[in-house]
Amino acid sequence: MFTRKTNRNEDKPKIAEVSGAISAKKDEKPASTPPAQAKFPPALKGSSQMAPSIIGEDLSVEGNVDSKGEIQIDGQIKGDVHCTSLVIGDTALIEGSVVADDVIVRGRVVGSVRGQRVTLQSSSHVEGDIHHQSLAIEQGAYFEGKSRRSEDPLADNKSSTKTKSELGISGNSASGSARDDKSL
Repeated sequence: MFTRKTNRNEDKPKIAEVSGAISAKKDEKPASTPPAQAKFPPALKGSSQMAPSIIGEDLSVEGNVDSKGEIQIDGQIKGDVHCTSLVIGDTALIEGSVVADDVIVRGRVVGSVRGQRVTLQSSSHVEGDIHHQSLAIEQGAYFEGKSRRSEDPLADNKSSTKTKSELGISGNSASGSARDDKSL
């Protein structure tokens, strides 16, 4: 951060050239230096840090939404949302399940939420079960459902829960023996 003091007797610096296209004087031709390569931020080079996808409050989606990155939702979605990181804005409404590593809820969710880290902020309204490794609920948040702590909350229901056929329980029987009931 050291700067060199200029001598008052020296000429004032000329306007710098930009990629050899603009010169200090109008009549001069640009220098024949090769243009510098464009330096894009890492997000534009395809690295793991991409800009978030945003669903604005004027947008309504019917169907599932999948992303390998971050999503910010301010509109309405009737379907499931799967991504790495999810921010559900104040004006958002999701009618379906949510699966993400990080979930921040400020809006409304009607369906289950699965995430490593789930945060229900004071303006949130969640109607459904939450499967989490870490859960934070701010004062004023509305939550109706069950909270289930799990080491791997992102695992599908099929892989984490045994089906009745795997347990040896027939689906057409309304009652089982006491032995079957205790084994569950």
